[in-house]
Amino acid sequence: MLSRGVQYMLLATFVFAIMNVAVKWVDHIPAIEVIFFRSIVSLIMSGVVLRSQKVPLFGNNKKVLIMRGVAGSLGLILFFTTIQRIPLASAVTLMFLSPIFTAILGIWIVKESVRWLQWVFFAISFGGIMVIQGFDERISPIMALIGVGAAFFSGVAYNMIRKLKTSEHPLVIVFYFPLVTLPVTIIYLLFDWVTPRGSDWLILMLVGVLTQIAQYFMTKAYQSEELAKVANIQFIGILYALGFGWVLFDESFDFMTYLGMTMVLVGVILNVAYKQGVLKKKN
Repeated sequence: MLSRGVQYMLLATFVFAIMNVAVKWVDHIPAIEVIFFRSIVSLIMSGVVLRSQKVPLFGNNKKVLIMRGVAGSLGLILFFTTIQRIPLASAVTLMFLSPIFTAILGIWIVKESVRWLQWVFFAISFGGIMVIQGFDERISPIMALIGVGAAFFSGVAYNMIRKLKTSEHPLVIVFYFPLVTLPVTIIYLLFDWVTPRGSDWLILMLVGVLTQIAQYFMTKAYQSEELAKVANIQFIGILYALGFGWVLFDESFDFMTYLGMTMVLVGVILNVAYKQGVLKKKN
C-alpha cells in the first residue's frame, strides 16, 4: 500500500496538472498578473481556514517561512512564464529538475546525503534538458534558462518546507507564499496591467483554487516523507502535460525532443528507485 506521503504527492501532481492548463489558457495575461490573482485566492482561503482552526497566522519560524515564500514566489513566476511561452510538456519537463535541485541543495540545507551514483542520474536528466533545448527551436536558450531557474528556486522552497516539518501547520507554510508574493506583484502590475476579459476572471480564480489545493497536499507530502522519495513522484506530470498539450493546444514534438524528455524522466526515476532501495547501493 502506498504511504500517506506518496498519496498526498500523487493527488497534488494531478491538481497541479489541471492548474497548468488553466495558466496556459490565459497566456495573453502576464505570468505575474496570473500569480497576483492566485495569491489573492490563496491568502483568503488559507487565512479563513487558519482562523477557523485557531492556528496563529504567522507561525513560529518566521525567517524560514519568509525564505520559503521568497523562493516559492521566484520559482512560480519563472515556471508560469515558461508555461505561457513554450510547449506545456517542455515547461513541465524543465520543472522536473526541481527534485534534482531539491536533493542537491538538501545536502547543505537539511543534511541529507547524496551518493555518487545519484550524481550520474542527475547528469542524465541535465543531459536531457540540453537535448530538448538543442532540438526544439521553440525553446530559446533564455527560456531554457528560465525553466532551470524555476526548478532551482523550487528546490530551495521544498527544502525550506522540510526544515519546517515539525514546527509549522501546513497551511501556515502555504499562507506565507501569497503573503510574500502579493507586495512584489502589486508593484509590478502598477506598470504593466492587462485587464482580464470574459471567462479570464473565472480561469484566474480557478488557478488560485487549484493551486491552493495542490500546495496543501504537496506540503503535507514533504512533511510526511523523505525529500527525495516524494519529490520525484512529480514525474507523472509529464504524462498529463503531453496529453493535455496534444488534445487542448495541438502540441507535438519530434523524436529528439521526446528522447530528451525520456532522459530527464530516466534520471529522475532511477534516483527514486535508488532512494527507495530498489537499486542495490553497492557504492
